[in-house]
Amino acid sequence: MAGSINKVILVGNLGKDPEVRTLPSGEKVVNFSIATSESWNDRASGERKERTEWHRIVVFNDRIADVVEKYVKKGAKVYVEGALQTRKWTDQSGQEKFSTEIVIGKFKGELTMLDTRSGGAGESDAGGYQPRERAAAPARQPARSGAATGGGGPQWDAPRGGDLDDEIPF
Repeated sequence: MAGSINKVILVGNLGKDPEVRTLPSGEKVVNFSIATSESWNDRASGERKERTEWHRIVVFNDRIADVVEKYVKKGAKVYVEGALQTRKWTDQSGQEKFSTEIVIGKFKGELTMLDTRSGGAGESDAGGYQPRERAAAPARQPARSGAATGGGGPQWDAPRGGDLDDEIPF
């Protein structure tokens, strides 16, 4: 075994727009908080209860920071994968403070946008992401795993009709 693992996976919604700062080295650091919620029925009263947890996220990865800065806004649902870290500092009154955060480092971690409810990628501005349309091909060729497709990138086709269970080998 490798020793130890520090990995956190969360799916939640941003409580406010991300804060972007630039370090003296020119690197970006993005901070935001996401809320995760769980709900249940209270056994005694039958009443519906809900608990929300807030998680501080810090992004040191420049590529992910650029995406968050451009497209992720308050209310957006995101998938976050990072490492748990606790920092310690002394405030202005001399009192020691602690903060536990999920950190997306330079070479570790992930962020995936799960919806476009808050605008972001769904908007049609010049810098926004727009899916590319595939040129019509004269004949369909079967997809080959690991083979070059000649189109500058992988060709992703959704299954057409039929039962997907027929193609699963287990």
